[in-house]
Amino acid sequence: MPGKSPWKMAVGATAIALLAAGCGSGGSDDSAASSNTAIIGIGEPQHLIPSNTTESNGAEVLSSLFYPLVDFDDKNNPTEVAAESITADATNKVWTVKLKSGFTFHNGEPVIADNYIDAWNYAAYGPNGQGGSYFFTRIAGFDDLQSEDPDGEEGPQKAPEPKAKKLTGLKKVDDTTFTVSLSAPFASFKSLLGYTVFYPLPKAAFSSDGVIADGFEDSIIGNGPFKLKGKWEHDAQIVVEKVTDFKGQIPKVDGITWKIYQDDQAQYADLVAGNLDVQTTIPIESLASASADLGDRFQKSPNSVFQFVGFPTFLKEYQNVDVRKAISMAINRQEITDQIFLGSQTPATSFVSPVVAGYRENTCGANCEYNPTEAKKLYTAAKGPAEIKITYNVDGGHKAWVDATCNQIKASLGVNCTGQGEQKFADLLTKVEKKENVGLIRLGWIMDYPLMENYLGPLYGTGGSSNYYGYSNTAFDALVKEGSEAATPEEAIAKWQAAEDILAKDMPVIPLRVGQNVFGFSEKVTNVTVDLFQKVDIYAIEVVS
Repeated sequence: MPGKSPWKMAVGATAIALLAAGCGSGGSDDSAASSNTAIIGIGEPQHLIPSNTTESNGAEVLSSLFYPLVDFDDKNNPTEVAAESITADATNKVWTVKLKSGFTFHNGEPVIADNYIDAWNYAAYGPNGQGGSYFFTRIAGFDDLQSEDPDGEEGPQKAPEPKAKKLTGLKKVDDTTFTVSLSAPFASFKSLLGYTVFYPLPKAAFSSDGVIADGFEDSIIGNGPFKLKGKWEHDAQIVVEKVTDFKGQIPKVDGITWKIYQDDQAQYADLVAGNLDVQTTIPIESLASASADLGDRFQKSPNSVFQFVGFPTFLKEYQNVDVRKAISMAINRQEITDQIFLGSQTPATSFVSPVVAGYRENTCGANCEYNPTEAKKLYTAAKGPAEIKITYNVDGGHKAWVDATCNQIKASLGVNCTGQGEQKFADLLTKVEKKENVGLIRLGWIMDYPLMENYLGPLYGTGGSSNYYGYSNTAFDALVKEGSEAATPEEAIAKWQAAEDILAKDMPVIPLRVGQNVFGFSEKVTNVTVDLFQKVDIYAIEVVS
């Protein structure tokens, strides 16, 4: 996205969110033939269909292939990009989107209103199982697109067909204009439209009405400044090249190779050797040497990452809130941020990032304070499990801090704790989506759009898109909804803060750290910045002449 962009689930040590990193898998580097190209490290994306892309690896790639309706300025206000204007009626329920003319998809199709309507209908239709479907719940008619029991014992294929296949809230006015009717007012709806799941899809994406064509995801066609060169080479690379005569902001490089790694130490070795141009997250094992290795090419910048561990509340052993509180109090956050992260991250004492309006310090209170004596007493009384497992993704560089956390839990509670590595973040997400017993779940979140609500609804709302731990509280849901429907930002924040207070009592997750970007780049490139969404600014990066 041009300029400063919005945030997401992070993969590495940023989810979903989740910070991403990894080890090269080979594959030919087609972009290396051009001297004006950059190589940027990522982990293997889980998906590339926009409405199914809810983690940071895929989102970063899509930011080069698609052009959003809105982006965000330095004050986090949404500004039109592919949209000419986005306006609401007096009720904040009916929004009119006017598109800029002249934009085309990479296959030459003009970008028109139908492309947004078709993509959003596909995203919202329950049987399609899109990970970003949650973000369309506000649009009128969403409920009628859902099966009554899509995740029941008989499986989605045997669930009853939804009542409808199209959102009643989407109406085409003409080729460059469409309206979005919401089921309830939402004054901040414009901010949502900068998120990945709201990208358009060309007609070529569909083999028939509402059916994605076989092979489209590996040969994705977008409306952005770069187009795919060849196909997605899984576990190796994704190569993109500049679009000729692009109507929007023009990048300064001719192409990008998104190089896929399974190990962030191997990625760092490539960076130091000059075989990689940008690593967005320096591995914690290399933080001490990064200044000497990279000099002023080792940089830091703010981001919106919130790192946490989720409790699988659908398992009996974690349904007692005192068990959850005790494990949280068994962790010395300050010691880990000092000794493992060398001060590059900060202990989290709240459930939202300091970068969003409405953030308050220490909303978690005593539940996030290191108190091994009280933790042991609480855990024993609650009859917590004799063994604790924390599953993390290896491609995000989490082993060191997970092991340190387990050692603290062992010492505080007197129970065995082990870290379990899952090779790819994509694989970890697949397992938790299926509710497999992976123990405690290492997660992180990068905001999708700059609202406090984005740290609440998707992560903890009943049926939230990234609520992998099964948490559900009707009072919490009601407050998040009331905040969304509030007439002013101040009223919205008050409701959302009340919802956060419920999280502090229920502790569905353990807040651990809030982060910053700690990144590095090669001598080949300059003007490298990493934004609040942990994305490289693909419009600013340049190859040194």
